[in-house]
Amino acid sequence: MLSIRTSSRLPALRRQFGTGKRLHNDIEYRQHVFQPIASQSYLSPMSRKSTWLEAYHYREKKLAEWQEKHRGDPTAARPDDTSFSFNTIKTREVGERSREDSFTSILLPFRQDKWLLDAYINASGRLRIGQIFQDLDALAGVVSYKHCLPAEPVLVTASVDRIYMLRRLDNIDECNVSLSGCVTWSGRSSMEITLKAAAIRHDLEPNAEITEADVKDEDVFLTANFTFVARDPETRKSFPINHLVPRNATEKVDFVRAEQYNNRKKALAQQGSLQAAPPSAEESSLIHRMWAKQSEFEKHPEKRPKTLVNMADTRVFSTIMMQPQYRNAHSYMIFGGYLMRQTFELAYSCAAKFARDTPRFVSLDSVTFRNPVPVGSVLNLTAVVAYTEQTSRVVEVDGHKKTLPGTLIQVRVDSHIHELTHTDDIDTGSFTYSYFVATRSEELRPELLPRTYTEMMEYLEGRRKAIDTANFYKERRLEEVVAE
Repeated sequence: MLSIRTSSRLPALRRQFGTGKRLHNDIEYRQHVFQPIASQSYLSPMSRKSTWLEAYHYREKKLAEWQEKHRGDPTAARPDDTSFSFNTIKTREVGERSREDSFTSILLPFRQDKWLLDAYINASGRLRIGQIFQDLDALAGVVSYKHCLPAEPVLVTASVDRIYMLRRLDNIDECNVSLSGCVTWSGRSSMEITLKAAAIRHDLEPNAEITEADVKDEDVFLTANFTFVARDPETRKSFPINHLVPRNATEKVDFVRAEQYNNRKKALAQQGSLQAAPPSAEESSLIHRMWAKQSEFEKHPEKRPKTLVNMADTRVFSTIMMQPQYRNAHSYMIFGGYLMRQTFELAYSCAAKFARDTPRFVSLDSVTFRNPVPVGSVLNLTAVVAYTEQTSRVVEVDGHKKTLPGTLIQVRVDSHIHELTHTDDIDTGSFTYSYFVATRSEELRPELLPRTYTEMMEYLEGRRKAIDTANFYKERRLEEVVAE
């Protein structure tokens, strides 16, 4: 079992989550290999309040009582099992909150703790991004919880709008990493949470404390935007949350930008889907060119490049039993960060197989959670290369910036579950990731070819997402770099 050594950051966790009683044998930290950093502290609001057996036996008892009460009544609604640990809202009063009220940070002392770093390294000796995704989702949960206090509604990840790699993080063993964030926009029952990952290239003091002002732009290598929604644990309907009040010009700009983005996202969802409207003239022309290319290769197979891959041939699959070790704080459903890690790593494998090279993560373009994933269900994931384009990226090599030509590879992962007591598959979400592969030679440059009309529509959807992601960050940065 992996042993994560954490003594250097216990004081910081105590400050971030408040004070509380000590555990048996004076241990304040739950060493649990399956839990992300932000939920491991006993004092964290995202820590598990009960074991799986406790939640399981409670659910079985409630189900038996329901069956006895409604015996012979096929119309009776089954008892809800969304949450075991959060069933009391405490209050329904709505107040005002600042960004400072929800700001939370977590420190990952990679520079000082080689065994902690060992849990975050991939096979190429670089940062394992999927592990960071788990921590970011858990941290976003803590931030949303603090914003809603003293109320305690059921909080769930509705979507992840963007995760963007601003720069490569080389020599990960030479720096510590801080993950931090706060609520930057709130609606009636939803909130946007902006998170940042920053590299700290010096040792951390045992009592180190990070504020929002301490997170410098030049140190930030990753940004993320999560949307959380609050639900009433009694009615399962939307739950009104505290209002975010910007306190200065910067906070106001972030608030307005988030509000405009949310409005645009809603409008695009209603009007911009290819299910509702045909492709534009430009997109129709693109489809025709792809069709013409396909026809040419069918007539003259010898002209087809060896690096040209049919979209259908890029698909890879994964089937996983959902075990209770990966449950969320509500006990019965799987933690969203775990789903992000699984889909990211499948998408990475899909991109690597397509490119026959090591891809570099560029961005998470969108994540939509449509239905929860219950513990005990079977999760089926399908990844496909949905879009590619020839581009270039700026990287830093030995302190100098260098422009590399290459291919942007966008992978979409579709998620479905099959519950053992049901016959139908349920659509639980979609995840879109983009990677970059530098061109070693023109003969090795990968190309994608959609062949059916459905595949061409998927290609256009991917192209729209790629354009939207590029536009989203154009106003925030002058050049693009990628992680290796």
